[in-house]
Amino acid sequence: MTPKMNDEKENLEHKQKMQDKKSAVDDRIKNAKDKKGLILILTGDGKGKSSSAFGMVARALGHKMHCGVVQFIKGAMSTGEERFFSRFPDEVEYHVTGDGYTWNTQDREGDIATAERGWKVAKSMLGNPEFDLIVLDELNIVLDLAYLDLDTVINDLQSRPERQHVIITGRSAPEKLIGIADTVSEMSLIKHAFEKGIQAQKGIEL
Repeated sequence: MTPKMNDEKENLEHKQKMQDKKSAVDDRIKNAKDKKGLILILTGDGKGKSSSAFGMVARALGHKMHCGVVQFIKGAMSTGEERFFSRFPDEVEYHVTGDGYTWNTQDREGDIATAERGWKVAKSMLGNPEFDLIVLDELNIVLDLAYLDLDTVINDLQSRPERQHVIITGRSAPEKLIGIADTVSEMSLIKHAFEKGIQAQKGIEL
């Protein structure tokens, strides 16, 4: 069999495979009729959780949606995303409520008080139908450390406006929180530059 005949056979097989796939995807799209506000969780040890969340904020702004951001834990240093989204004060309400990483603060009582203040800000957004999308950055870490009551957080999330989307980031998402989420993605770590002694870079980690 000549290479050309091989190519023709592979092309026909590929076309049939894609036709079958399109038919299956079209059926799923046809059956997906519900429209509601989603809870999305981005967790795991890999890099990219907050980056993904802020990518969705950028996407939402493209659709003229009103967004809110509450960053827990972070706060000791300015980040690129904070500087960028501060350019859009009418479209994005941005709050940095943390005091820095817990291994730096070394103050559990103070960290709990900071988390509670941050949740008051988050709760006010969750109760406001003007917000189309809210990012609760590093909330999973706060919950894993039991700085906030998990049942209270879940109740506030479930009491939000019907069409409001919420994105929650951070390692170690609690199973109970995962249970109420609509979409959950886990970032797995394969390798990281930090393991080679390379410091955090502007535009990459900061």
